[in-house]
Amino acid sequence: MRAAWYSEFGGPEVLQIGDKPVPAPAAGEVQVRIAVSGLNPVDYKRRSAGPEPLSEDVVPHFDGAGVIEAVGEGVDGARVGQPVWVYEAFWHRTNGTAAEFCTVPADRAVILPSGADFAAGATFGIPALTAHRAVFADGPVNGQTVLVTGGAGAVGAYAIQFARLGGARVLSTVSSAEKAGVAERMGATATIDRKTEDVAARIMELTDGAGVDRIVEVDFGGNYETSLAVLKVNGAIAGYSSDSQPETPVTFRALMFKNITVRGVLVFNMPESAKQAAITDLHKWYADGEIDPFPGPRYALADIRAAHEHQQRGPLGNILIDVADL
Repeated sequence: MRAAWYSEFGGPEVLQIGDKPVPAPAAGEVQVRIAVSGLNPVDYKRRSAGPEPLSEDVVPHFDGAGVIEAVGEGVDGARVGQPVWVYEAFWHRTNGTAAEFCTVPADRAVILPSGADFAAGATFGIPALTAHRAVFADGPVNGQTVLVTGGAGAVGAYAIQFARLGGARVLSTVSSAEKAGVAERMGATATIDRKTEDVAARIMELTDGAGVDRIVEVDFGGNYETSLAVLKVNGAIAGYSSDSQPETPVTFRALMFKNITVRGVLVFNMPESAKQAAITDLHKWYADGEIDPFPGPRYALADIRAAHEHQQRGPLGNILIDVADL
C-alpha cells in the first residue's frame, strides 16, 4: 500500500512516501481502506517531538474516513463494506490514516451519518469530539453566553455550532476579517478582532458588563488574563491548547474568588461516555442539516509535506489528505 511515515522526529522533511505492507486486523479490530485522512495540529506536534521515543516507523494522522475492508476475530463480518469515519487511529499505535489501509479497534470506526461523505467524516474526530467536550463538559449551555477563541479553526468552528445548537449566545475572537466571516457563518453572534481590539473591553461591552459563562479556549496561557477579566462568577474555561505559554502560572486566588472551573480537554483521554455523547449529537445534527463540518485545504498523499507545512501556519478549517478514490 502507499503510505506516508517518519522514522525520526523533525520538520515536514522527515516524512517519507512509499510502499508499506497492508496491516491485517487483529482481534477486535477492523481494517479500513482510507479515502480521506484528516490532518490536525497534534499530528505535526507529534511528528516534531514525540512525546515518546520512536521504536519503529510511524504512519501519522489520527482521523480519517473510508470503507471497512476486513474484520478481525470477534468483530461482526457484516461490518465489511460499511462507510466509516475513524478516530484515534494511532493513539498508542503506529499505523495512522496517512496510508491506503489502517487498522483500528472496531469502536473507533463509526458508520458515517446519513448524507456525510468521506471529506466530512475526516473532520469528525479530533475537531468535533474536542469541541463537544469543551462546550458541554460543565453542563448545558442553554441561555448562556459562550466565548469561543479562534472561531475559524477546526475545533473553534465546531464549538461555535455546538454552542449555538445548545441554545447559547456565542461570541468569538478572530484575527482577520476573513476569519470573522467564517465564525459568523458558523453562528457567532459577534466577533472580536484580537489584533485590533481590546478583547476584554469589547466582550464586556457586548455583554452589557456581565461577561461570559463559558470559554472554549485555544490558547489558555496567552489569553489567561483576558479570561479572568471576562468570566462571570461560577464560569468555566475549557482549554484544549496553550501553544504560546504551555506552562502557564495560575493565579489561584483570582480563580477561587470567582469560583472558576478550569478544565483541560484532551480528546484521547476523554471519558468514553463523553465520546459517545458527542458522536450521538454530531450524527443527529449532521443528518438534520444543522452543522457544517468546514473542510479546509486538500492535498494529495504525495504532497503530505506541504500539507504539514500548511498546518503549522494555521489554516482555515481542517486540512484533508486525499488518499484513495473510493
